[in-house]
Amino acid sequence: MTTDDAATAHGHAGHGYLPEKDKFIRRLKLIEGQARGLQRMVDEEAYCIDILTQVSAMTKALESVGLGLLHEHMNHCVVEAARESDAAAEAKVDEAMKAITRLVKS
Repeated sequence: MTTDDAATAHGHAGHGYLPEKDKFIRRLKLIEGQARGLQRMVDEEAYCIDILTQVSAMTKALESVGLGLLHEHMNHCVVEAARESDAAAEAKVDEAMKAITRLVKS
């Protein structure tokens, strides 16, 4: 399935995060670097509390990306669905609530 096919399947022509795509990519690359740093810390047998501190920082960074994507989804996909119909809006809100639930569950 292409990106356009996926967008159509979800009821919109484009993703809300696209104007901020470069920002999200930069943040994800930083997180990727954090993950490599964590691997190196474990490989070098760093102090466990120092590793846990870095795990916490990486978790917060991922949560920030998730919240940013959620914000873009609400402002783009949900708003567009609300313009279509009440049923479309309800479906997008339900979809967003499921995503929020996944984000906050530990």
